[in-house]
Amino acid sequence: MDSVLNQSEVDALLAAYPEGGAAPAPGTSPHLEEGPAAVTLYDWKRPERVSKDQMRSLENLHEVFARNMGASLSADLRTIVDVKLASVEQLTYSEFIMSLPNPTCFNLLSAKPLEGEVVLEINPSIIFSIIDRLLGGGKDAAAPPDRPLTEIELGIVRRIITKALEQLRVVWARIKQIQFSLVETESNPQLRQIVPPNEVVVLISFEITMGEASGSMNLCIPFMVVEPIMQAFAIQNLFTVSRGHHSASHGESIRDALVDSQLDCVAYLAETTITTRELLALKEGDVIQTLKPADSTLMMSVRGRPKFRGLPVLYRGKRALKVTSPAGPHEHI
Repeated sequence: MDSVLNQSEVDALLAAYPEGGAAPAPGTSPHLEEGPAAVTLYDWKRPERVSKDQMRSLENLHEVFARNMGASLSADLRTIVDVKLASVEQLTYSEFIMSLPNPTCFNLLSAKPLEGEVVLEINPSIIFSIIDRLLGGGKDAAAPPDRPLTEIELGIVRRIITKALEQLRVVWARIKQIQFSLVETESNPQLRQIVPPNEVVVLISFEITMGEASGSMNLCIPFMVVEPIMQAFAIQNLFTVSRGHHSASHGESIRDALVDSQLDCVAYLAETTITTRELLALKEGDVIQTLKPADSTLMMSVRGRPKFRGLPVLYRGKRALKVTSPAGPHEHI
């Protein structure tokens, strides 16, 4: 095939360009505006596989995660930690990997029952400040060391990752019960290829601020991992959940979260009034007289509030309280 254009072909090409010689935008034709049909540009390298409604649902979901994570970190670090949702976007996995520093805190997570892995990356600019704070340091910003985490530092970081996974489980329970768990921590993100480079991922970025230190945290979710449940991310489905259409499962998740909570319980034998002189004069063997009959029930309070009435008994050689009836909120000892 002849590679040299004749004069008529050159004239045809020049006539196709607009005045001034500027080339038309890639993927468009200089004559498209003459036709009645509208044309939308489409980038085949970055296909939009997640709808706008689903992206908004992911944004709303992880705004709650950011608030919960900030509160959890503030309690652990005993200082104010602000976690804000920075962006939610979809891009290719290779673009995500190329945007990360090396070394960094690159954590691979499983998301049972979903197939595949997701990534939680915490930037060195904030993770070293958190480690310093947990080890008794201050909250002043300092340049992070350019090295991977040591084994001791990894053990400390896993505490932070565990907190993050707990909060992820809570917010994702509105969509589906997902058991996030840490699989592996890597310092070089280039070494782990969990999906093909051109696979679409949803990147959820957070900004963490602690005093003068700040840095980013990124949650990378491959589309192929969440594709089976993406229909649940429609914005109307989130509204349905929030209005209580799944109140039974929601109640079960709350109960499961509270079932191991520790509560302070106190059983009161009786009460009376004595003077300070009598209190100072008490010694071993003295008897304090009350107006309460010996065979009456005792009040048991939970976190300072009346809850049950019962009788003092011995159970396996230890003093105990046998519950006989519930107590009203205003009952007296």
